[in-house]
Amino acid sequence: MTQTTIPATDLSFDFALLQQSAARTGGRNRRALWWLLGLLALLLGSVVTLLLYLNNFEAEEAARRRAADAQWLEQSVQFHFRRLEDDLLVLSRQTVQQSTGVGGLQQDQSPELKAGLLWREAGVILSRGWIPAGQLSDPRVGPERWSIDWHAHPDNAEALALMQSTSQGLRRAAYAGLMLNGAGQPTDVVWLAVPFFDRGQFAGNYLVAVSLNQALRALLPGWFMQDHRVQLLTTEPLEAAETAYRASLTLPGTDLFVQVDLTQTQPTTVPRIFFLVALLFLSGMLVSLYALRRDFIKRQQVQALLQAQVALRTAMENSVTIGLRAWDLGGKILYVNDAFCRMVGYSAAELIGRSIPFPYWPAEQIDTLQRVHDDIMAQGTTGEGVEVQFQHADGHLIDVLIHEAPLNTAAGEQMGWMSSVLDISERKRGQRMAAQQQEKLEASGRLVAVGEVASTLAHELNQPLGALSSFANGLLNRLNDGSIDLAELRPVVARMARLAERAGGIIQRVNAFARKRELSPQRLDMVAFLQRVLELFDEVNTTVPTWALPDHPVWVEADELLFEHLVNNLVGNAQDWAPHGGQRAQVWVGLRVDPVQGMAVLSVTDTGPGVNDEAQATIFNAFVSRKEGGMGMGLAICRSIVEAHHGHIEVSRDPVLGGACFTVTLPLAKTRLRKERP
Repeated sequence: MTQTTIPATDLSFDFALLQQSAARTGGRNRRALWWLLGLLALLLGSVVTLLLYLNNFEAEEAARRRAADAQWLEQSVQFHFRRLEDDLLVLSRQTVQQSTGVGGLQQDQSPELKAGLLWREAGVILSRGWIPAGQLSDPRVGPERWSIDWHAHPDNAEALALMQSTSQGLRRAAYAGLMLNGAGQPTDVVWLAVPFFDRGQFAGNYLVAVSLNQALRALLPGWFMQDHRVQLLTTEPLEAAETAYRASLTLPGTDLFVQVDLTQTQPTTVPRIFFLVALLFLSGMLVSLYALRRDFIKRQQVQALLQAQVALRTAMENSVTIGLRAWDLGGKILYVNDAFCRMVGYSAAELIGRSIPFPYWPAEQIDTLQRVHDDIMAQGTTGEGVEVQFQHADGHLIDVLIHEAPLNTAAGEQMGWMSSVLDISERKRGQRMAAQQQEKLEASGRLVAVGEVASTLAHELNQPLGALSSFANGLLNRLNDGSIDLAELRPVVARMARLAERAGGIIQRVNAFARKRELSPQRLDMVAFLQRVLELFDEVNTTVPTWALPDHPVWVEADELLFEHLVNNLVGNAQDWAPHGGQRAQVWVGLRVDPVQGMAVLSVTDTGPGVNDEAQATIFNAFVSRKEGGMGMGLAICRSIVEAHHGHIEVSRDPVLGGACFTVTLPLAKTRLRKERP
């Protein structure tokens, strides 16, 4: 059966072309989209900025116009009232000259005056007249309206009197008003007093009553009144509308303001035109974006046909540390990455297009690898993968782990397999070294166990065997001398039997400890147990321990044989060190119950030199001994026994005897705790 295959060079070229085409097209589309979005954002920002600028410009222009109108109004009022003051000063001079006959004026002649706007405008000047200097305080002297306003309200009289005194004292024109009517309501009338001085002497005041409403109506032109409404204010309001502004009437002696309201606003045609132009451009841009978006959609539909191949290429590129190999259903290599080439020592040109047997297959394993290849072709690999060996180009073998996945076309049809190849040579080498180390550790453990058993037996049997030897030698000596009878022989032999039994028990305990057998804990009364064990020490040692035990039983869960071994070690160690403390040798054993912690506390104290701080850190370690010729196993075995019973052992200095104090804490038996509960 003939199989048609695609040349490897063409297939690898298609893969590269696929990558370049997809990257180039996608990048171009993304750049164009970002450009369009940026242009749209710029246009929107420009429109918003333009609108804000035009609104701000219009507001600033309106404010500037209102400020200019207010300034013009203030200056116009000041100008015309100053002109009125000048006109009254001329009238004052003419009046004084007429009254004295100076200047060619007779009593019956009326003065001629080229007056300003306020003087000429009808209805502005309500009353006028001259008051000589000597009659200023007499309200009956003066113009016709003077006496009426004076008596209309007390505030009027006070303001008018202050106006005259101010004009005389300051030698300038003064105002008073607004005048109040009989009901206390303000009118639009103000009085103006213009003083006249003849050769430095005050001659009198020329007075006029001015209607401010008529004056403002005369001052303001018609074009101004078409778009504005003018209102006279006696006080400055706290707030005003946005379309209103205020102007101060700077008339000395008054506190008057004019509020001007805009009645008609100019249409904002220019901003609207700019806004419409911006909307027009924005609409054109949106239409262009819609057309470009349709083009993008078409391009994306074309790119969707290549997504499977692009995903494959991306996956291979992202797995650069793992060897990747693609091969078709006929077993021909389609693709390898650089990591795979470095792994087997062959270049991509040497591998692509090759069929089985592959050049990196070891010659002696071709049959095995062929079967593995057939299994992969049939069902792929499991989740754990397949471990095989490849041969590097230089000849050394490589342990690899292979995972296979189906290689499908865009239509979902399988065209081959995609392999991920992981070099596990270091891991396999590590596993082999670990196995060798484990064998060495087990052998070392067996040697340590043998040494531990031997040292423990030597340490523990030393005392009972020595005592047994002493009793045997003494017995032989007395038997040879014939100085012992049967009655004395019986207790000596009994003691030797007990020592032999004790040595046998030690051998059993050490044997059980060396085998790491399970403990045989049982409820043990520590009081009775300690009495039985401590009574044996007076037979083999001159330093007889003393003890203080509770009157009631203290129950713990413990292995009796191991605990006897523990007590013998601690008491024997204390007896060895007690004579070296510089005082009479003593060994004291105590037992108490800690009800709060639920623990039994056993303490063994001696009069020896104690244990310093440095030795406390290592005193329970194996093969550490402070005795001359000691093996350093006694306290290490004690700690192992205590920890096996979930207890704790520690050493400190006893404050009474001055030597070492070994303290063992053991949990109380649970059943006993329940019985003793009230």
